[in-house]
Amino acid sequence: MASQSKSQSNSGFNRRFFLAAAAAGGAMIPVAAQAAPKKRGVYTDPKPNLTDKVADFSYQNDVLAQWIVDIWTGPANNPLIWPTGSSATTSDYKNRSDAAKSALEARGIYLAKPIVITEDEYDDGFSLADANIPADTGVVLVVPRYARATNTPPKPLLETAKMLMAVTPNGI
Repeated sequence: MASQSKSQSNSGFNRRFFLAAAAAGGAMIPVAAQAAPKKRGVYTDPKPNLTDKVADFSYQNDVLAQWIVDIWTGPANNPLIWPTGSSATTSDYKNRSDAAKSALEARGIYLAKPIVITEDEYDDGFSLADANIPADTGVVLVVPRYARATNTPPKPLLETAKMLMAVTPNGI
């Protein structure tokens, strides 16, 4: 027992990782030099702060799954998800929210302030405050990237959409 405690050090030094780094070219990157992680998700506060994150959850529904398929197979400048990113203004977000509200109501879903965002917007950190959507009434729906589905030649996407809806944040 005494010999085991002598051979194991509590210094935090890991010889295996040291030797692996040396074998890979000898470069060791200090942990402090790593970039800060991206602020993925939906937040109530404006960019660049993004500290008050809204909880993620997933919900599966055939009507919403078909809606995803409709967005996937529709035009690239769909008013539900365009314009996006830094080019989107508060007015654009209002128009997108109004379009989402109308589209959802046509499907029997009634929400006060829904908005549909792309998975890229989610990955970049989406701010309800920047979109002028109140956190207490806003509902954010995330549509997955088109590239997640294989659609060559065109295949039915309904089951794919249902599966992606079950994987937050990759679906609505």
